[in-house]
Amino acid sequence: MPQLDELPLNTFFIEVSGSGLPEVDGLFVPSTAPPAKSESGTVSSLGYWNGKMAWDRADGKAARSPALSFSNSYSSWRISRLDGHLAYEITCEDEMPPTDRNWNVYKKGLAPAPSVVLHHYDPRQPCPKPNIVFVLGGPGTGKGTMCELAECQLGWTHLSTGDLLRAEHQAGGPNADTIQEYIDTGKLVPNEITVALLKNAMEKAIRTTGKKNFLVDGSPRSLNNMEGWYEIFGREAELPKMLYFECPYPVLEKRILGRAKWTGRSDDNIENVKLRFDTFKAETLPTVEVFKSKNKCVEIDTSQDRQAVYALVTSNLAEHTDKNLAAQPLTERAEIILGLRAYPKQE
Repeated sequence: MPQLDELPLNTFFIEVSGSGLPEVDGLFVPSTAPPAKSESGTVSSLGYWNGKMAWDRADGKAARSPALSFSNSYSSWRISRLDGHLAYEITCEDEMPPTDRNWNVYKKGLAPAPSVVLHHYDPRQPCPKPNIVFVLGGPGTGKGTMCELAECQLGWTHLSTGDLLRAEHQAGGPNADTIQEYIDTGKLVPNEITVALLKNAMEKAIRTTGKKNFLVDGSPRSLNNMEGWYEIFGREAELPKMLYFECPYPVLEKRILGRAKWTGRSDDNIENVKLRFDTFKAETLPTVEVFKSKNKCVEIDTSQDRQAVYALVTSNLAEHTDKNLAAQPLTERAEIILGLRAYPKQE
């Protein structure tokens, strides 16, 4: 049996909702119950039950501890009511309570299956600050491609303001019509909408994945956007690093019209290409100059081949990249993006 100091501390929080049982719904915090013998005869370590992490209700009223734990006898994760009786279970050997599958109602009752969310940080406390690198460049400079590579190969989280805006539009939110109008005309979406989407996406990623490194693709796209950033992080906060992708306009035009054949994006057409490029020069270049004046801007020529550009991106992210991830061989996905491997044939 592992000694108490051999097991890592449980720093995860579990949120349960939608069960239809008020005594079950709520926040489960890392258990502080002392070692005890489980129903299978296993003597558990502090904060563990049957060798796996365990949780109690945050309101401190749990009559049975832990209230969310793993059962060796039934090979399942179990959520208990406050009276100690079983409410929900899911049969599996996962190291953590599953969040991607439906739990079962005990004895196949009629109550709805709960939604289970795992938090890497206490949701009752402010969200930890993100580490941000801005990625700017004209349309077609390869921002999305390089950010995707950094995400799948280096563990960074890629947030594209364009993708966030399109997703918000497709979801039919209150700003959907406004967003579509600006996208179709190649103009910048109002600052308050873009900044709010970025903030929400970063906080959700930090809490649910534990990752704090973000590549923000396409922001700040104007000095007004920078004002939005200051509103969130404060004027005293140090500006993030910026990667500025440069590429001659004829190359950009060729790339965008080429991708239009398979993306289906409404803004990938010859008229919008010119409009978006002119908008970028007029509204975004002043922002780039601010970062240059503070020695926070790294210029990267993306007219080079993808491997050369990726090498430059990797070196400029090395300071915050997990060294184990940086040292691993290229994944199949990364090789495909870099053109080192052919796309798999469609069956």
